[in-house]
Amino acid sequence: MRNSLSRIYALSKRNAKEIVRDPLSLIFMIGLPFFMEILFYLLFHKLTDQFQMKYLAPGIVVFSQAFLSLFTGQLIALDRSSSLLTRLYVSRATSVEFILSYALPILPLTLLQSVLFFLVGGIVDTGLFGWRMPLAILFSLITSLFFIGMGILFGSLCTEKSIGGIASILVACQSLLSGMWFPIEGLGDGMLALMNALPFRNATQLVQNTVLGFGDAWGDFLRPLLILLAYSLAAFVSAVLVFRKKMKR
Repeated sequence: MRNSLSRIYALSKRNAKEIVRDPLSLIFMIGLPFFMEILFYLLFHKLTDQFQMKYLAPGIVVFSQAFLSLFTGQLIALDRSSSLLTRLYVSRATSVEFILSYALPILPLTLLQSVLFFLVGGIVDTGLFGWRMPLAILFSLITSLFFIGMGILFGSLCTEKSIGGIASILVACQSLLSGMWFPIEGLGDGMLALMNALPFRNATQLVQNTVLGFGDAWGDFLRPLLILLAYSLAAFVSAVLVFRKKMKR
């Protein structure tokens, strides 16, 4: 157990250094959602409640996490294209240890995104400040697991040239299927059922409802949480299996 933790720590430390060495990607992942949060609030908050900060800030937090899939996938794809992973494969590290070493350094970045966007929202709407904000930040770490897991899966499957296009599909799905940019009341029952079955709307709902309050413990909290955890588990298990297959090959 101690040896396993030591390997995870060593690999995580290396991956964290690689993340820091790519400041442009970090600026993009934080700067673009920050710009969107401010711009959309200024343009539309008087037109619809959808862009009030109590809805917009949690939505932007989850939307920004979709970019983690692209960032994480690129990190792994670049390592696969070099001889680094080939050399690491001969070590005693298991596929689970490799996956954890890629996932753990991303969590501080997730925390930074959440804190920044909630603070910006709180400055605009002081009603966001309170005990619910730290709780929403905590749940945002849970929602990020799905996107991190998908990024690791994409990076294990795709090349560095194709990862951008594949991961951008996830960003588009989070944008279109979460309901964060438009009211969903006018959508058909079939479309609503699809959105409620996929992780994107559930991730947004979990963080939004934490800020707004849980009127229905099952519908507003437990159901989105369980659906999201199921998708996150499936993403990580798939990533481990694919990564293990690549190691054997």
